[in-house]
Amino acid sequence: MKTAIDINSWVRKDHYRFFSQFEEPFFGVTVSIDCTLAYHYAKERGISFFQYYLYQALKAANAIENFRYRIIDKEVYLFDEVHASPTVPRPDGTFGFSYIDYSNDEELFYLNATRIIETEKLASGLIPAVSGENVIHFSALPWINFTSVSHARCFSFADSCPKITFGKVTEENGKKLLPLAVHVHHALADGYHVGLFIEQFQSLMNTKKQARYNVKKTDM
Repeated sequence: MKTAIDINSWVRKDHYRFFSQFEEPFFGVTVSIDCTLAYHYAKERGISFFQYYLYQALKAANAIENFRYRIIDKEVYLFDEVHASPTVPRPDGTFGFSYIDYSNDEELFYLNATRIIETEKLASGLIPAVSGENVIHFSALPWINFTSVSHARCFSFADSCPKITFGKVTEENGKKLLPLAVHVHHALADGYHVGLFIEQFQSLMNTKKQARYNVKKTDM
């Protein structure tokens, strides 16, 4: 479900009109996330670490209203929920696109993600995932401890979906660190909102949960 925003009375009216005219309206930041607790929690409970941090990032995005805004036919809408469209690496060195629904039931999300990821690993070619505008584009570069990321863009294609990229987990002074790059459409969100997302994501990665899962069938 989505709700149309009255741009004329919207607090971001001027920001939207200014940045929506840009050829490249996206901006991005890169930070390191302390994933020490999250990494051990996932490993101890047999959860794919990729699926674990993907879910926490998606949950954080859903908690930040500006990450649920989308521009459709030059109109702004607020979606009730946004879902995940992550890339999936394949054994042959290529990758595929996938679509995974968000769920408040974390265990259900992992079960669905495992099934979808395993299916995409066996596929071939590059077919866009079947989804609407209410997605976050996720990608993982577990081979690279990056400090910045840029994205391929087709400027003739209207796109307002946030793009979140994860890198290689490294260890420093006993802490496990995860590179995180976040790119958002500046007509819909500012650095303040990206900061809120990062803060929320870090908080979720620090939270120890009582639920126990045993659904791991893949490292992705």
